[in-house]
Amino acid sequence: MDKRAELYRGKAKTVFATDDPTRLVIEYRDDTSAFDGAKVAQLAGKGETNNRFNAAVMQRLAAEGVETHFEKLLGPTTSLVKKLDMVPVECVVRNRLAGSLAKRLGRDEGEELKQPVFEFFYKSDALHDPFINDDHVRAFGWATNLEVEVMRTITLRVNTLLKEAFAHAGILLVDFKLEFGRFEGRLLLGDEFSPDGCRLWDAKTLEKLDKDRFRRDLGGVVEAYQEVARRLGVAL
Repeated sequence: MDKRAELYRGKAKTVFATDDPTRLVIEYRDDTSAFDGAKVAQLAGKGETNNRFNAAVMQRLAAEGVETHFEKLLGPTTSLVKKLDMVPVECVVRNRLAGSLAKRLGRDEGEELKQPVFEFFYKSDALHDPFINDDHVRAFGWATNLEVEVMRTITLRVNTLLKEAFAHAGILLVDFKLEFGRFEGRLLLGDEFSPDGCRLWDAKTLEKLDKDRFRRDLGGVVEAYQEVARRLGVAL
């Protein structure tokens, strides 16, 4: 599979075309950002850690019947994926109160929710990914009724699967985001699953093991990511 022209350069990943129009190469960089790009840094080893972490999670989900765009690792920082027509929304599940939900409701972080909370956000850095509901998704034509239900169902299933996996590793899956795209008439899980896009706390100490370490200047960002990977049995 030949890597060809650069198609898109995001905040932490670069997407390349290949000689197969249905496949892409994703390169995970060491770049790190927060607050819609207002805070940026280079953290050595982050790209490789996230690439391998994402591969392990995607393969775990595929083994449980969740269809994803991931195909295989190509190198330490690169993966081969299916080319998706992305739905411009983020699907978020929250198991504990944290982040924007805590701010919106004026409550302290850490409260365990009586049930998982599912939310939609419109994917737009310029608008700071505003909170939306499923009526917005349908009204603006971003997804059909069926696709809305499929995204919700898959996201909640992923929550059940990964919440248990992280619990076995002594980690609380506080919240996470997923993105979906269309491929040959099917809706597949796309983008990535890494500590960049979820909140992970040590189950005993509640120490943060995710990108909040970067957002809040706690230090040890890559080391925390690698600790999570080690506990999950991900080879780095």
